[in-house]
Amino acid sequence: MRPIKINPVRSIPIGAVINIADNSGARKLKVISVKGFKARTRQLGCAGVADLVTGTVVAGNQDMKHNVVQAVIIRQKKEYARQDGLRVSFEDNAGAIIKDLKLGTPKGTVIKGPVAKEVALRWSQVGKLASMLL
Repeated sequence: MRPIKINPVRSIPIGAVINIADNSGARKLKVISVKGFKARTRQLGCAGVADLVTGTVVAGNQDMKHNVVQAVIIRQKKEYARQDGLRVSFEDNAGAIIKDLKLGTPKGTVIKGPVAKEVALRWSQVGKLASMLL
């Protein structure tokens, strides 16, 4: 994970169910925690684009169901602004499951749908698998 300077709106709270956009065998992921989230006392953690989350698989293949996995948020429905003034929003909340955190390699080999440019900057291995960057 590379540090980049972005400040997206964090719109995916703990407990949200997001789609998985890769071919790892999981279809839906319930967010358990957000890595690196800092806020006031008792504030519910939430994630935005290019954030690393921990979650449990709630739908998918039998061998993937109920596993706790790490994932990167690649799309979010809530609109956010980039440094150049462009506003970006997607039609769903989606993520990609990460196999190795140090290298940032995803578990799947194909990512379906568009991927935010911020994700490709921070997680270069995920950006290589993306069919479309937006």
